[in-house]
Amino acid sequence: MPSRPFRLLTAFSLALAATAASAAGFTLPQVLSYPYPSELAAAPRGSGLAWVQDEAGVRNVWMVEDSSATPRQLTHFSADDGQEITQLHFSPDGAYLVFVRGGDHDANWPEALEPDPDSMPVKPEVQIFSLSLKDGTQTLLGEGDHPDIAPDSSKLAFIHMPDRTVWSVPLNGGKAEALFFDRGKASDLSWSPDGKTLAFVSDRDDHSFIGIYRDAKTPIGYLAPSTGRDFMPKWSLDGTRVAFVRVPGDGGAPQPILKQVPNPWSIWVADANTGKGQRIWQSPKTLRGSYPDTEGEANLHWLAGDRLLFMADMDDWPHLYSVSSHGGEIRLLTPGKFMVEDVAVSADGSHVIYSANVGASQGDQDRRHLYMLTSDGSVPEKILSGGDGIEWTPKLAGDGKTLGFIQAHVQTPPLVMAGTVDKAGWHALDQDRIPAEFPSKGFITPKSVTFVAADGLVVHGQLFAADGDARKPAIIFVHGGPPRQMLLGWHYMGYYSNAYAVNQYLASHGFVVLSVNYRLGIGYGFDYMHPDHWGPTGAAEYKDVVAGAKFLMRDPRVDPKRIGIWGGSYGGYLTAMALARNSDIFKAGVDYHGVHDWSYDLSDLYTGGKTRYEQGDRKQAEKVAYESSPIASVKTWRSPVLLIQGDDDRNVYFHEMIDMVNRLQDKGVPYEELVLPNEIHGFLRHASWLQADQATVEYLQRQFHVSD
Repeated sequence: MPSRPFRLLTAFSLALAATAASAAGFTLPQVLSYPYPSELAAAPRGSGLAWVQDEAGVRNVWMVEDSSATPRQLTHFSADDGQEITQLHFSPDGAYLVFVRGGDHDANWPEALEPDPDSMPVKPEVQIFSLSLKDGTQTLLGEGDHPDIAPDSSKLAFIHMPDRTVWSVPLNGGKAEALFFDRGKASDLSWSPDGKTLAFVSDRDDHSFIGIYRDAKTPIGYLAPSTGRDFMPKWSLDGTRVAFVRVPGDGGAPQPILKQVPNPWSIWVADANTGKGQRIWQSPKTLRGSYPDTEGEANLHWLAGDRLLFMADMDDWPHLYSVSSHGGEIRLLTPGKFMVEDVAVSADGSHVIYSANVGASQGDQDRRHLYMLTSDGSVPEKILSGGDGIEWTPKLAGDGKTLGFIQAHVQTPPLVMAGTVDKAGWHALDQDRIPAEFPSKGFITPKSVTFVAADGLVVHGQLFAADGDARKPAIIFVHGGPPRQMLLGWHYMGYYSNAYAVNQYLASHGFVVLSVNYRLGIGYGFDYMHPDHWGPTGAAEYKDVVAGAKFLMRDPRVDPKRIGIWGGSYGGYLTAMALARNSDIFKAGVDYHGVHDWSYDLSDLYTGGKTRYEQGDRKQAEKVAYESSPIASVKTWRSPVLLIQGDDDRNVYFHEMIDMVNRLQDKGVPYEELVLPNEIHGFLRHASWLQADQATVEYLQRQFHVSD
């Protein structure tokens, strides 16, 4: 039994929080009722758009034939069952939509069993479906993942799980069969433009090849095979060559652990028939020249004029470059102190549309806007006017004119927008899906702020503060990732749209809220994202959290003796660090699936893989990792905490929560826990988010004596 009583949160206590909130203008269930669109896809012919709509956990596919049409629902799933819908693609002839249902596509490690967050007694599978756009027929094509549709729209290839072999199935239904044997584990399937050849990655554990499959009688070819890791195969527009990325394979001289080292990479182009290839570009062997670790990674694409597009951070910012497919000088296409994120290339390779955190409005560093440029490097043409909107996921339809994207504001949740690249006729396609009870006019406009950490670094954040003279308790929010950035409005990731909704609720119900975009995050340059002494090598980013608290203490609207903290994943780690190291500052917190022991996590680094590390660094690295962990400071932890985690977490070991609970019990630290059986890291069910979020706000209100 615990040495000090703890509360297992009940439905009754959560209901009390929701009831109390109703007196303050809107309830938490109301602010969490927003629909969330994702997986936006554009038709390769005409002007059709399709997307996945998540409405209170019920996910379905919607589409329009053109941007002026009324959206229609194509699937009719009806349960909040946690089965995500991903990888939405039109067939090249426009007759079908293909999607994948089920799985956990953000996991750090695979599991043989697929997620079952609603605890149904029937084992779930990851399944591929096709939808006939002519008659609406929905056909189960097979169990698998990562489908790639053949150019003639007759079939698709996919990855059969868990053995990661390549299978094929007719697009209109039929028997799925193994397409070929290869001793590696397959990924990155890509049909040639004529549909006669399939490129794929053959992962051999410590190295990988780009394989070429033609037919059952022709041996598989491998493009410029080496000891490196090759991936991201991209066919040339004429289908004769394949471009790909190469990084070194595992192994080599022992590497330091506590010091950052460059991760060089190169771009290769190989003849698809002969397999002969050449390196056309090599990154500089500097930290900034390392392989990009933002969401889009290298963003390799073929452009018109026999050039290749790629992303790199060589000038401290993730920017787009182009290079001839035969090598030579590279060309910077997006100069400036901003980051490029989402990238879309027109079918003929003549135009590039991208999102970036730059614009004419104050605070645009914490937003996203869309731009277009020609592949020959012309001056970028701004597509959107900017302002306080946040735009992402641009998709250009086959007619070359219709543009779809997703847009959000401070008040308005993410909506699918459609129009043309000449800025004509833009309108929201799913506006009527916003529930009547959603409090669209009840939010506080966050402000972009900066403050200085103890080591002199300028730290970024967003401040949510209502008008009023009375001093209030304050809450710091810390995001996960850590390559993430919280924005001045609703977010392009569902996890952080949920966090934005909770922060809005807290700010509207008696708290001042500061979202800290600590070092390690994106949006402020490569050097900001790659600091020395981060995480297990020194926890330097914790300085930014403390700086945020001191910033709040100087705000006359804040009661400096009532500051709390909450966050998830890496944000859970920083929450636990705050409570363990500085219970004098942080009086309570909510820790979602946080890392608590770096030395435990780093054990895999020392014992697994083929890379060797300098012997002298090991003991010192383990010591620093331990000292950079919340568990090292449990002896000074006094503040109460609520711990929340799903026990099927595939990103942070559930053991981290178990271990922390035992340590807190031993030390007599007051804690409460909420365990969600069968849920993963990013909760799949709306009911799970609602339960966890209600627990969070009820806990913080109770700890800081806030009532509505």
